[in-house]
Amino acid sequence: MATTTGTCTVFDKVKDWIGDNSIDLDTDAFSVLLIDNTLEPDRATDDFVDDIVANEISGNGYSRKVLASVVWNTSGGANGQMMLDAANPIWTAAGGSIVARWWVLFDSTPGSDATNNLIAYGLLDDTPADVTTTDTNTLTLSINALGFFTVG
Repeated sequence: MATTTGTCTVFDKVKDWIGDNSIDLDTDAFSVLLIDNTLEPDRATDDFVDDIVANEISGNGYSRKVLASVVWNTSGGANGQMMLDAANPIWTAAGGSIVARWWVLFDSTPGSDATNNLIAYGLLDDTPADVTTTDTNTLTLSINALGFFTVG
């Protein structure tokens, strides 16, 4: 079993999308995908899932995770800050190892890779190094106590 906390970087366009309601933090569905070590997401230029999907890992029990228990509220925030939080996504390797370097959070409500807005990304291991989850073991992305991010 591997549990990772890594890093978190919010894509530059997220503030605009929250402002124009392209991303509705109260009602939209959010998902996390994993990518390999051949691409580092670009916070300034990447905007939709199709910008990074060529590097998404595949096989061995991996699939994108729709986040459960998503909340957008002041829980844990200080001085009126709002946070986006969810239950920790967990992957179980099956038939081989899951090997990934980055996690990517995106708004999965629009429904296609060309329209699903990228929200944040981070290293699974802040060394940086690949994280390998061997057959039958689990990989847990441990979300910070203050959520993926806070807005104040």
